[in-house]
Amino acid sequence: MALKHQALRAKLVCDYRQIDPVFDGCMDAAMRLLNKQEMDIYLKGASDLAVIYKGVSPILTFLEEIPQVAKRVGVDVIPIVIETIKAISVSQNKNATPTFVESLAVASRRLKTLEQMEHFFELILVVANRTIQSIYTNCANIYEESCIINILIRVPYLLDHLTIEGLRNWVEYGLRNYSNEPERQCAYFQMKLADSRAMFQRERHGTLFIHHERSLNLYLQGLWRTKKKLVPYSEGWDETYKPLPYYNKHRICVPDRFDDDGDVSGVDGYRAVLAHMMAHRRWSHAIVVDGYSHMQRLTIELLEDSRVEYLAMKKYPGLRHLWTALHPASKEDACDSEDTSCILHRLTLLSYAILNSEHGYKNEDINEYAQRFHALMNEGDSNVEAMAVLGTEFFLQTECDEDHRPKVHFKDTVVHYRDDNRHLWLHTEESDEEEQHSVENDDFEEPESMDSLPARHYHEWDYVSQTYRPDWTSVYESVLESGDSGSVDSILDKHSALAKRLKQILDQLKPHDYMRVRYQEEGSELDLDVAIRSLIDLKGGASPDPRINIDHKHDGRDIAVTLLIDLSASVDDIPQGCTQSVLSLSREAVTLLAWAIEHLGDPFSIGGFFSDTRHNVHYFHLKHFSEPFDSQVKGRLAAMRAGLSTRMGAAMRHAGHYLAKQEADKKLLLILTDGEPADVDVGDIKLLIKDAHKAVEELGQEKIYTYCISLDPNADDYVKDVFGSQYTVIDNVKRLPEKLPELFLSLTK
Repeated sequence: MALKHQALRAKLVCDYRQIDPVFDGCMDAAMRLLNKQEMDIYLKGASDLAVIYKGVSPILTFLEEIPQVAKRVGVDVIPIVIETIKAISVSQNKNATPTFVESLAVASRRLKTLEQMEHFFELILVVANRTIQSIYTNCANIYEESCIINILIRVPYLLDHLTIEGLRNWVEYGLRNYSNEPERQCAYFQMKLADSRAMFQRERHGTLFIHHERSLNLYLQGLWRTKKKLVPYSEGWDETYKPLPYYNKHRICVPDRFDDDGDVSGVDGYRAVLAHMMAHRRWSHAIVVDGYSHMQRLTIELLEDSRVEYLAMKKYPGLRHLWTALHPASKEDACDSEDTSCILHRLTLLSYAILNSEHGYKNEDINEYAQRFHALMNEGDSNVEAMAVLGTEFFLQTECDEDHRPKVHFKDTVVHYRDDNRHLWLHTEESDEEEQHSVENDDFEEPESMDSLPARHYHEWDYVSQTYRPDWTSVYESVLESGDSGSVDSILDKHSALAKRLKQILDQLKPHDYMRVRYQEEGSELDLDVAIRSLIDLKGGASPDPRINIDHKHDGRDIAVTLLIDLSASVDDIPQGCTQSVLSLSREAVTLLAWAIEHLGDPFSIGGFFSDTRHNVHYFHLKHFSEPFDSQVKGRLAAMRAGLSTRMGAAMRHAGHYLAKQEADKKLLLILTDGEPADVDVGDIKLLIKDAHKAVEELGQEKIYTYCISLDPNADDYVKDVFGSQYTVIDNVKRLPEKLPELFLSLTK
């Protein structure tokens, strides 16, 4: 097949023919997210993956998902992904490579940053290394699955409830305590053991950022008029370094978890952090760091923290209670050892005394400088420079020899909702640690308009792990080229007797009664009462009501219908005792049904589908809701063709996506199929059956009624598992053109 992106295809060193049908769609999607230089890194990564792993599935997943991953956490993630895959592929766990690639998209959505993703990769390699150490003394297959695959397939569920630190602790427990019991270790990672569930619950604490990201963004926009990107970080991964919140001109970094603190919930903890940083952003500016010692800088930072909080509390008084509850209330005599530095304790006392007028401290220096601070603030002209002077004076007045002791009193000295104040200081020399940001290539052009729409990704239900596989299927939609519409017109002539009988029923069902709708700005006649009142208002100088017309509408049916046709390869078969294929009979039945619905005036659409693995689900628009049932639509029905497999859940979700947008009281999705859900990349026959059933439940939540017409004589073995009682099996396929319209009428009358 001719490819639109031939130059890009030449850069992908991979000969798998399965890539070509979806390559253009993947490139169009990638070019919307990546610049030219990043596209080269992306295609090199895919080429390296093709060398490392002999199999097309992870390469297809890589091409589809990695642009979104790179957009979220940075393109530097791509070479790290490849290095991780190399390490996995040379271990006994190389079969886990496809599952690892599949987990990247959801992991990047949960973890948000390159640093967090690196922690995730590190954890996966720890599991791989532990497996290698024990693989020769234990049952290899069971151990391999438990350590790698059973973790990776549960990544959506695990990261939805645990931080990356919590996930590490949960995994480490299983590796450490079941290193010599592979069967029980397998059960641990499947969460079948009591201690697995108990350990999971122990690590599942606090308020996770991912659950409240949207509400926190709205909080920033509503109160602080900013749309800065919020990025989480892990507090517990590195035991030697405890990061604090911070912000720069590109993003705001907050902990990935906030524990409840007394009466203050984790969500309020996040609000306290954001309010403090936004106060700095509004009222602080940087000063030159030269000339101040480390201790003096700490004092200045503390007073500037107090200054911006004072200003914020004047604007939003409710912040006082929140910050006071979260600020450590250190006892005055908590640090009285002669061999311990009390500088941090002393600064915390000053900070709390400034924040809470009922602090009760007796220390003269603390009280003096708290009063001086408030005097400055009441004057109304305080700034960072004034805090620098006040802070330097406080430090010089209270400095003592013990302040320089190596042993420092830390208890109750960290104000967790405050940031690290990196924004307060200007350095005369450029730091090597300053963030580097890639520059977009302005010469890189956006992709041209496409003949078909880009892929739409849908999740898929995994009944084994009881979780969704996010963005698992790729649905490519297109419009069939028209065939001979005359062949469809001849179908109506062939079934003229049936059409005549249907018309009698349709005339009875078609709504005839009209109801008046008053108070319309536009309508078919004037509403005299309203018009006279409006004229009186106009003469009296008041604003007249412009809704002076009456309109009419049918007092009857309000139904929107989508007919979804299974076009898998099996519909080309000719059933026993028939002279026509299932596809030919389906075309006749759909033609009669479309004619009937058009006669009733119900809005309806027609779609068809088949699939070639989860990466390539084809959805064909035969008729849109906005189109009449004309020669062009009839031509598409004539051009229907069959091929490949039946990934029904993805097709139903896509059809439901459009049906849900219709403004109708009742919405009906009719599925016409001749077999059970199946695809060439799925070995477990129950997997797609369970997923299709989940799709039916999802559509039901959208108020879409799903009904199946099955042409499979053996459908009773599985169709109930998918549709419950919402199905009909037509054993005599020859009667399909007659049965389908009648069934529709019985469902909708």
